[in-house]
Amino acid sequence: MFKTYIPIRYSPDNRKTIDEIKYQSEVFTRNKVLIDLVESLSQILVVLNNERQIIYANKLYYDFCNVPETESILGKRPGEAINCVHSFITAGCCGTTSFCNSCGAANAILESHKGIQSIKECRILTQTLESKDILVTSTPYEIEGEKFIIFALTDISDKKRREAMERVFFHDILNSAGSISGLSSILKEINDPKEITEFAGFISRAANNLVEEIQAQRQLSEAERGALHIELKEVNSFSVLNDIKDLYLAQVLAADKTIIIDNKSENLNLQTDPVLLRRVLGNMVKNAIEVYNPKTIITLNCVKTNHSVRFSVHNDLFIEKNIQLQLFKRSFTTKGTGRGLGTYSMKLLGEKYLKGKVWFESSEQSGTTFFIEI
Repeated sequence: MFKTYIPIRYSPDNRKTIDEIKYQSEVFTRNKVLIDLVESLSQILVVLNNERQIIYANKLYYDFCNVPETESILGKRPGEAINCVHSFITAGCCGTTSFCNSCGAANAILESHKGIQSIKECRILTQTLESKDILVTSTPYEIEGEKFIIFALTDISDKKRREAMERVFFHDILNSAGSISGLSSILKEINDPKEITEFAGFISRAANNLVEEIQAQRQLSEAERGALHIELKEVNSFSVLNDIKDLYLAQVLAADKTIIIDNKSENLNLQTDPVLLRRVLGNMVKNAIEVYNPKTIITLNCVKTNHSVRFSVHNDLFIEKNIQLQLFKRSFTTKGTGRGLGTYSMKLLGEKYLKGKVWFESSEQSGTTFFIEI
């Protein structure tokens, strides 16, 4: 799924045997008062051993992981139980990949191994492309000579979604509406028919941008609820690329950018949802436009690969490695509080709904290219 990195070991991958896990579980659970207290709290909670394996989880944790209580998660690590998208790309699983370097949960656990309580935020993307934002509290705990970590989770996904929506509606959309209002005020003072026509065009483009922002947020909201319906139609690749090029060249942010279609692009027809495909490609272009570099050249392309069609959006800028590791997570952004929906929605719409594959490649020599293959 991610082609940029060969996974490396971040945390040790040694584990206790199942018999050792059962013994540690008994040590913790035979304190009935403690267990009754834990189960009475409205707190998602799991207890880990020194190998980061689960030796106890309360009912809320099972619910949070969408796992039935009849299915044992003892011996698993937190990311494995929650089905983190990165948990199974190495033999060591959760905590042992390069992606875990930027994981708040993994870092909180490592700090607790030093005997301190650690509180961090964590963003997780699951194998089913569900995005979770979590506040984790990792606390060292010792009982009967056994050292454990009490790992408490608070789901802050709704808070992060609200922040993102507020950012969009109170910032981006307000800016678009402000542009329309300002241009309309100027229009009243103009008498030259040629200038009137020119400003009417500006207003029309600003209004279209406003509608695009609103539709994008509605689609994302429906997609996350599982309520988004797709409409498969025959789509022409040249038509899609030209639509994207014309749409984003008309935006203010692209005023000093160049958007071109690669002359090696192939003229292809495919069956897909044209609205969602344009949304995914549009987010790829918008992501490149918003990176500050006045001379950025953004290149659109489409080629046939075996039995699939591959679209791509390329620019010459390199994405720093620490940023690469967190792309596609819902709330991660380098563009200010509450942003970070663009790359996340690429993967959600492109993979869950269009049944394609979305990834990126980035290097200092070649720049950055985002792909969707359908």
